[in-house]
Amino acid sequence: MIIRPVLKQILKGAVLAAAVLYFLIDALFLSLIKSIFKRLADLPVVVRVSAWIAALGPYPTLALFLIPLIILEPVKPVSAYLIATGHTLYGVIVFVVGEVLKIAIVERMFHMSRDKLMSIAAFAWAYNLIMPWLDYLRALPAWQAVLRRYQAAKAAVRQFFAKLRRRFPR
Repeated sequence: MIIRPVLKQILKGAVLAAAVLYFLIDALFLSLIKSIFKRLADLPVVVRVSAWIAALGPYPTLALFLIPLIILEPVKPVSAYLIATGHTLYGVIVFVVGEVLKIAIVERMFHMSRDKLMSIAAFAWAYNLIMPWLDYLRALPAWQAVLRRYQAAKAAVRQFFAKLRRRFPR
């Protein structure tokens, strides 16, 4: 049965490609919206919510951390379905809004409560299992190539806006 090993290799490649794409999308969205988070962090409502989350124990924090993941993770397949059925604009809008919300909430909560979450043995185990895989994916040449292109595009956009500011000062 030569077909089985070949099929297994193809499946491994497809799973690896899907994982790289999945994490790449999250990483790109995160880097795009980090500057927005920094500006929003000083809003009074964000400060109050941050203080409330900081006062929670580890398990309530974990529950609060998982809620946006559970609610917003299905956004990717829903947006893929919309795009596949010809509703491209709606699919892209659903994807972008869902990803921005998910990453904004989860990233902010993780950084606020990392120590509390890592005090939960199961969370620490899962985190320590996933992070080496993420590091491996980030070290892949394809990831690095996309990252270089992203950084070049980001620099070009910054240059463009700098030129606009010079031409049209306030």
